[in-house]
Amino acid sequence: MYCHDQRLQYPVRAEKPDPIFARQLQQAIGGVEGEIRVCLQYFFQAWGARGPGNTYRDALLHTATEEISHIEMLATAVALNLENAPATLQETTAQANPIVGAVMGGERPRHVAEGMLHRHILSSGMAALPENGDGLPFDCSHVYASGNLVGDMFANVTAEATGRTLAVRLFNAAHDPGMQDMLRFLSARDTMHQQQWLAVIEDLGGLRESLPVPNSFDQSKEAQEFSYMFVGTDRNGTPVPPGRYCEGPSMDGRGQFTFKAFEPLGEEPVLGPARPDSGAQKEQMTEPPVTHGKI
Repeated sequence: MYCHDQRLQYPVRAEKPDPIFARQLQQAIGGVEGEIRVCLQYFFQAWGARGPGNTYRDALLHTATEEISHIEMLATAVALNLENAPATLQETTAQANPIVGAVMGGERPRHVAEGMLHRHILSSGMAALPENGDGLPFDCSHVYASGNLVGDMFANVTAEATGRTLAVRLFNAAHDPGMQDMLRFLSARDTMHQQQWLAVIEDLGGLRESLPVPNSFDQSKEAQEFSYMFVGTDRNGTPVPPGRYCEGPSMDGRGQFTFKAFEPLGEEPVLGPARPDSGAQKEQMTEPPVTHGKI
């Protein structure tokens, strides 16, 4: 069960409405870095969570519900930035008004990188949409809920990291003090969410105990000679890269990183002939010759 409070989680105000910034804010709503993504990700992770207890399920539900509040804040911000925006696309008006010119994609001030969304005028009545900054609907393709708690936590840290990166870019693009204040709050929450998901990983034993994911699979069943090998694929004789990932103990403490300029271990694949009913050319239906043990 979910309850609603009419008050926003944090104040949202726009002293100088900016339709162009409203479009940029759409990315924080329906983009792959946006709040709809993390909201649904945390909900589905929680709804499918299994043991231990309800601790981590509850944490996910709390944060998923908070993300609804962030969608609400951003949707309000979009609407406030669209107030008093021109609602006509007539060319004569566009010539007289640089904002409409930005919508039309014609002459516009140099600082305007992108025009406002047509759909803000045509589809939503100057309100937010469940879309990204290019007007593409959010499609859930970046919602990750694997059923593996640690794997999901790593995905959550990444989601919050990209979300905070977007919030920082929006803050740098914002000229309105109210928008900057809102983004200070949202970036701070992204900081906390990164920390809390890392804390769950630590609570479950930290990197050493959690890796590799899933840690329930017996590593003796792996081809262990490749488990901690950095594979070099450069054919120009590049020496061993100086990275931590090429030598020394592995992050889980169970192996040693190595480097190998790798040579192929398999054969060149040769497929059988095309089927007569496949619509291929007749020349493709001839059995290839067998040479050097290749099939």
